[in-house]
Amino acid sequence: MATAAAAAAATATAASSSLSHATIIPRHPNKPSTLTTLSFRSISKAPTTFSTKFPSKLLSSPPPPLRRLSAAAATHNNTTTTATTTTFHGLCYVVRDNIDTDQIIPAEHLTLVPSNPDEYRKLGSFALVGLPSAYPIRFVDPGDFQSKYSIIIAGDNFGCGSSREHAPVALGASGVKAVVAESYARIFFRNSVATGEVYPLESEVRVCDECTTGDVVTVELAQGLLINHTTGKEYRLKPIGDAGPVIDAGGIFAYARNTGMISSFPVSA
Repeated sequence: MATAAAAAAATATAASSSLSHATIIPRHPNKPSTLTTLSFRSISKAPTTFSTKFPSKLLSSPPPPLRRLSAAAATHNNTTTTATTTTFHGLCYVVRDNIDTDQIIPAEHLTLVPSNPDEYRKLGSFALVGLPSAYPIRFVDPGDFQSKYSIIIAGDNFGCGSSREHAPVALGASGVKAVVAESYARIFFRNSVATGEVYPLESEVRVCDECTTGDVVTVELAQGLLINHTTGKEYRLKPIGDAGPVIDAGGIFAYARNTGMISSFPVSA
């Protein structure tokens, strides 16, 4: 009996050892695993540009961009958007620091609906109507819907105050193509990109101290330049980065449709 018990125990030990050994040997030791495991660390190191977060996939017949007044037009090929070569030329209107959204478009006009063409035009007529008396020159002449000033030059913290998409929309409706400011309130910058109405460009120096309302200026987006033809001076602009293609497309929804992130066709109920 002792001998039989010892033999059984030895057999069980050997089997257990064999099973344990088998669990750590890969079934195909010479074939690499095709399963990829992602960690939070690897995800956190991923680039955060539009091209990596949202791979471009153009539709065979992309829809036209949303209505906008700027002259920008992005050129698309299979998966990329080329750098814009847009140039804006015209008179500039100069303001100082802390121009808030209530000065850009007072709250009493927020009942106007931008998707309605007539009300969109009215928004343009009220652009910057809330500026204080320190700005004696009207941005939009009484009775007009658009301004003769197509480029705004501003100081620090442009677009501060309450969040309202009507602010960049009103500027776009008035004929503004770009704003060149020392810095922006974050929400105004994001609303400008989302609506695609104006280009919110940042200058490397305080340009508003060296320009005067009525100066003839040119904005060269590709070169990142603001040229004041009246004074003969040129100023470097900071790159607009990933926001550029979104504004080129006409706003966030047009960009999403063009790149296949959302459907271009009505979804049936």
